[in-house]
Amino acid sequence: MLEKTKRLTLVEQVALQMESLIESGKWAVGMRIPAEPELMAELNVSRNTLREAIRALIHAGLLKTKQGDGTYVCSASVLGVVLQKRILRSDTLHTLEVRHALEREGAHLAAQRRTSDEANELLLQLERCEAAAARGDIDGFVTEDIRLHQSIVTASHNEILIELYDHIAEGSQDSITSLTRYEASADLLGLHRQMVEAIIDQDADRAVAAVHRYIAESKAVLEAKGEGRL
Repeated sequence: MLEKTKRLTLVEQVALQMESLIESGKWAVGMRIPAEPELMAELNVSRNTLREAIRALIHAGLLKTKQGDGTYVCSASVLGVVLQKRILRSDTLHTLEVRHALEREGAHLAAQRRTSDEANELLLQLERCEAAAARGDIDGFVTEDIRLHQSIVTASHNEILIELYDHIAEGSQDSITSLTRYEASADLLGLHRQMVEAIIDQDADRAVAAVHRYIAESKAVLEAKGEGRL
């Protein structure tokens, strides 16, 4: 038997409107949301309704309140919150395997779909990684390396893959920093250059082969270090 369609309460409707502002990027992560009077006028709701909606989004992990300062956006989507909580309960190696699986598919699709502008940006981003490694700026290298992988996934033009990768990279960043430092070695940088050049040449098989090689190297390092929990 079919069940009757459940109508959303006013609080649920307001929460959904605010969630859409966050997911669209109009309310970016780190931004303080407008003050209560402004939101009440814009949404045409009472203070109690607005506060209940905000509490629901705080519970969902999208917003957080700083005492005496206001309410801030702390995640771009509910999916991001769920993934980050899951990563905190996961083994480092398992998290790395998921990240690399996404990078492998990202490189494959990027080689097929990248634009000329994206090809130029990938090469520039690779050179930023190499420059940071050459001057011994390991923290700088970590930042640039993560940006390189995000740029590759972005060039896949698959919105779901892009969103998943951004959340996985964000949630696992602290746990993989030491491994990313290892990627500054000449061998791993060489494999990254092979991957980027294959994407620029639109050679998907060669790009995936390069990813496979640095995945194997990275996993070997992690296993040798005996990394356990995140």
